[in-house]
Amino acid sequence: MDILGIVLTVVIVGVTGCLLGFFLCFASEKFKVEVDERETAIINVLPGNNCGGCGYAGCSGLAAAIVKGEAPVNGCPVGGAPVAAKVGEIMGVEAEDGEKMVAFVKCAGNCEKANKNYEYSGVEDCQAMAFVPGGGPKACKYGCMGYGSCVKACPFDAIHIVDGIAVVDKEACKACGKCVATCPNHLIELVPYSSTQLVQCSSKDKGKDVMSVCSVGCIACHLCEKNCPAEAITVEDNIAHIDQSKCTHCGLCAEKCPKKIILSL
Repeated sequence: MDILGIVLTVVIVGVTGCLLGFFLCFASEKFKVEVDERETAIINVLPGNNCGGCGYAGCSGLAAAIVKGEAPVNGCPVGGAPVAAKVGEIMGVEAEDGEKMVAFVKCAGNCEKANKNYEYSGVEDCQAMAFVPGGGPKACKYGCMGYGSCVKACPFDAIHIVDGIAVVDKEACKACGKCVATCPNHLIELVPYSSTQLVQCSSKDKGKDVMSVCSVGCIACHLCEKNCPAEAITVEDNIAHIDQSKCTHCGLCAEKCPKKIILSL
């Protein structure tokens, strides 16, 4: 190749590069999406866990929703009040005080108290029990299976399997709700951190059937309901429910419960 051909090639490549650069600059200006400065500021103060506990697709999704007025400034369950205050400052509003929530497992049927229909050896995953005879070896079809799907789902190491059932460390829990969504038996719920009386059972069977599979299950005797001075307890579908907004934390329900299934902290 002679020198003229080399020069021509360099010129063509250079011109092509310039044209592409010009086109990219034009396209970036033409199609760029304006981002509210407040959205970027909110992303910077959010924890960055991207856990989805707020109901949006990560922290950026929540930040965008807050700026649009579609989500409250205290919408991040992980950040809690401190983060809510910072977000409120960015948005120019006062963050409402929301009570801290924690996950709670509604089952006390550990290895000693709950019966098994058979010994199981296989994949240790609660959701896999849907493909196992009887829904798993545990005699109570409503109880915690103890194979740790919730443990694997928790990004904060706040839940562990202890003696065959899931137990939540309320100090480590950030109320992201991932364990709630993962549990196939719907045993986990978010409750106020200040709750002192909680029912550790989810069985909807009648008392006689409950006692045949678990020594500590709720037998729907209604004693807690009858003795609650605040009328905070109702028994529905053979299981006691406590309305935490009405509960005065007197502890009388736990005292009267013959199965001692009401946790009194």
